[in-house]
Amino acid sequence: MSMLQRRAFGRTGHQSSEVIFGAAGLGSASQDFADRILDVLLEVGINHIDTAASYGDAELRIGPWMQNHRDKFFLATKTGARDGATARRSLEASLQRLGVDSIDLIQMHNLVEEQEWMQAHDKGGALEALVRARDEGLVRFIGVTGHGLRIARMHIRSLAEYAYDSVLFPYNFTLLSDAGYRSDVDELIGVCRDRGVAMQSIKAVARRRWRADQPVDSQTHSWYEPLRDSEAISHAVGFVLGREDL
Repeated sequence: MSMLQRRAFGRTGHQSSEVIFGAAGLGSASQDFADRILDVLLEVGINHIDTAASYGDAELRIGPWMQNHRDKFFLATKTGARDGATARRSLEASLQRLGVDSIDLIQMHNLVEEQEWMQAHDKGGALEALVRARDEGLVRFIGVTGHGLRIARMHIRSLAEYAYDSVLFPYNFTLLSDAGYRSDVDELIGVCRDRGVAMQSIKAVARRRWRADQPVDSQTHSWYEPLRDSEAISHAVGFVLGREDL
């Protein structure tokens, strides 16, 4: 089995596998299932795990497995908290669930709404608390994530407010057919490249949200309907990986 190539993860000094593991699919998984999935990361050379406090039991599933593999992975999680006290509690709870003393990256999850953005960046907000946690050694880097067509523009705004270490945003052919979003993404990528900000793309193989009349397929372990045809998946992944500045 071929090993994945690695790329510099912004200015962090970490050489991240060009594909990282998003752990949302472990949210309702058994420990046995999670262990088997996580073992695949070792086989293919993935060295970066991205989870979140809101991903069901994902952190709890990663924790036991991580005890034997912590030194092999860049470990990232997220908090949806916008005020400082709650963000601190969220981070501490994530550390406990993951069974680690520190993580590599904490990200403010889906920071796109105006009021939430203002609160997070205000005095006593989540950013202030996460910076303090970084200074205490609980986390090494701070990032911001988001979904939807507004998020690239909001990331540009966030980077103007604070020197975040990473951003995460959707990137696929369908979304980029929206001229406004494509323009915002191109501008965001330029800002990140100029400042050494790490970029993570999501939804490479997303087809659409589950329709209201469509039963969610529990076997996919995904909150959206993914592409299923192997050729379509190859084209979709190739479209993302083919952009060398991402």
